[in-house]
Amino acid sequence: MSATDPYEPMFSALCREVGFCLHEKGQKRVIAALPAGLDAAVRAVFAAEGVDEPNAPGDVKRAVRECLKANLPVG
Repeated sequence: MSATDPYEPMFSALCREVGFCLHEKGQKRVIAALPAGLDAAVRAVFAAEGVDEPNAPGDVKRAVRECLKANLPVG
């Protein structure tokens, strides 16, 4: 993603705060899922990381969701 990408801060925070450092293809999956809501975006993060989302710890799911929510681009 380019330096002018409005989602870059969100993915940087996700990597820094939660430890999910997504590659470009994974980032595109999350961006595509966002219109369906934060829960869909969280599922896309786990899918991109190869994590079994239904069996992931609740605190990790909450951390990912809160990180995405707090860092969504404005506009």
